[in-house]
Amino acid sequence: MDARSFLTIKQAATKYQAFSEGSLRWLWFNGDKNGFASCVRKVGKKILIDEPLFVAWIESGTVTK
Repeated sequence: MDARSFLTIKQAATKYQAFSEGSLRWLWFNGDKNGFASCVRKVGKKILIDEPLFVAWIESGTVTK
């Protein structure tokens, strides 16, 4: 089984200080346009960021507004 590492928006903002909670929420709301949707999972009301996919998304260089 593949063990994934998931972070809440708050945890991701703390760990990756280049991104504020507000900017992560903006990225999530616009995820279909900027590709961020590929690294986010929603479980009930909780928004979880798949950390390995988030890092890959940043490193891909395709981060757009």
